[in-house]
Amino acid sequence: MLASYWLYLGGHRGQLIEIDRAEPLTAKYLVDVNRADWPEMIQLPGLGETLALRIIADRQEHGPFRDIEDLDRVEGIGLRTLERIRPYVLPIPKDTDWAGLELEDSEVVH
Repeated sequence: MLASYWLYLGGHRGQLIEIDRAEPLTAKYLVDVNRADWPEMIQLPGLGETLALRIIADRQEHGPFRDIEDLDRVEGIGLRTLERIRPYVLPIPKDTDWAGLELEDSEVVH
């Protein structure tokens, strides 16, 4: 039975995919710094629990980050840390792309 199934699938013609010859799959870990909790943030290179909690506290106190450079307002995050985590941070939408963001009257986008 097994040999018949192997022939049916094209094994004799070399059409079966072997695990060793399959293309490797890659996964990319990306974090939304405006929504992530500390367990997600500590996965970023160079961020520990303390920095992750500072990012969340800053986000709650000052509102969402408008771009990745806004992260430098968090104590302990400088240019080196920003460059290290940049590849793993989801792009932050522009002000007009935020759904449900409450703007003050002076910030209303028309």
